[in-house]
Amino acid sequence: MTNRPDSRISRSEAELLALSALQFIAMDMPRLERFLKLTGLDPSQLRASAGDSAVMTAVLGFLMDDESLLLMFSANAGIPPEHVASAQLKLGGSQPEWGC
Repeated sequence: MTNRPDSRISRSEAELLALSALQFIAMDMPRLERFLKLTGLDPSQLRASAGDSAVMTAVLGFLMDDESLLLMFSANAGIPPEHVASAQLKLGGSQPEWGC
């Protein structure tokens, strides 16, 4: 068994997961402010582009870059953390550098 993300996730599932992750990020103001600062977006730009692949990929990447946040989101969403990586890949993100 490998640690590779499951590539069978559909694009629509990946998009829904990314939007769920964005909602999770937005529920905590310090977390949201950090995301906005890192992406260079302001709140109105984020609202206008929330469904764009680049933004959804950035949202998932934000979670992937912070293991504790990834685990918190995964537990909250009731999904394995690997699903976040699968969704990021499906939306055009890069392959994580875990043991392949």
